[in-house]
Amino acid sequence: MVEQVTDSPKQHPVGNMVKDPENWVTGDEPMTGAQASYLQTLSEEAGEEFDPKLTKAQASEKIDALQDKTGRGD
Repeated sequence: MVEQVTDSPKQHPVGNMVKDPENWVTGDEPMTGAQASYLQTLSEEAGEEFDPKLTKAQASEKIDALQDKTGRGD
């Protein structure tokens, strides 16, 4: 009997489309302008302080957390 295997993008990301921020080559660089802008908006909505000194990786993780907190990640 041959088992069928189906790949779904949600189950198996292709290439580097989804990568843990801790493994980013440029993760220790300062966050981008777009990250800073969005993070500042999310921070205000969540009632949290905005930290402009986060790295790209830290900003990405903070954005994910604040999206969950504010409901924007749904």
